[in-house]
Amino acid sequence: MNAPPPAYAFPPLPPGSLIAVVAPAGPAAPERVAQVPALYERHGYRCRVYPGCSLNTGYLAGPDAQRLADLHAALADDEVAAIHALRGGYGCMRLLDGIDTALLRAHPKLLLGYSDITALHALWFRQGLPSLHAPMAASDLLLPVMSAASCADRDALFALLQRGVRAGEVWSPPLDPAGLRVPGTASGPLIGGNLSLVAALLGTAWAWPAQGAILFLEDINEEPYRVDRLLTQLRLAGVLDAVAGFVLGSFTEGGAPEGVLQQMLGGLGKPVLGGWPAGHGTPNRPLPLGRRVRLQVPADGAGGSLAWQVAAGAGNGAGS
Repeated sequence: MNAPPPAYAFPPLPPGSLIAVVAPAGPAAPERVAQVPALYERHGYRCRVYPGCSLNTGYLAGPDAQRLADLHAALADDEVAAIHALRGGYGCMRLLDGIDTALLRAHPKLLLGYSDITALHALWFRQGLPSLHAPMAASDLLLPVMSAASCADRDALFALLQRGVRAGEVWSPPLDPAGLRVPGTASGPLIGGNLSLVAALLGTAWAWPAQGAILFLEDINEEPYRVDRLLTQLRLAGVLDAVAGFVLGSFTEGGAPEGVLQQMLGGLGKPVLGGWPAGHGTPNRPLPLGRRVRLQVPADGAGGSLAWQVAAGAGNGAGS
């Protein structure tokens, strides 16, 4: 009798799959765009670069209509298995009310990216689809000088795509020792991303559903008082009370926010696993969103883990 196929919390992307590269937010340097196809080919995937990746209208990669058309074209193409954002910056929120969610549900694709792409991750989650908080080609994977740490992030991304994440798999990576840790255990869907975007979505139809979730947060170039303001906004909106626990990534290129994080999150009686290797800068390891996890932070605060679960009713196919 054949053994049943493995249950995946996050299914693998088979070699040879076609990955659409779109620019839903900011523009990228032309020389980096030119290198994009070879990047995916080196890792066993095919790539289609959409027209907006070559446009630049200041802080946006082309007009809203072009960026939205690229996203819709990638969704409608049944050959496309995944959509990888070229870079972040700003612009995804401008597209949210124009995205055809019926098209997304009819042609579900894996979404990859981070930073401003947090807005699209939230939309994907609201449609019941997983996504991947992950490095992007122009921002991270095609730097003029790739450090050993950047190469490790790139390799980790493609390795995860190829193998997927099996249900029951436990992740306990090395953590930044300065990260906040509050002992405890909680389970729920992993949501979130960039703190500024999580806060900016509040009050809209695309805000992350927080009740019972595990909230991941990271940010860049935010001084402690701004981190305080953003977390206060989450508190006043009921988000901090609603979630079951927190995973904190890196907070880079600003003043050290540890005191603010301790003040705002440390006394909530919920587990906090800080120093997770994801966010702006390195390390920026891929982190699946939209799947149930069990968060554990030991009583001694030494380390912590995420155990991946299969959501009720979730399948193992692409986009499930």
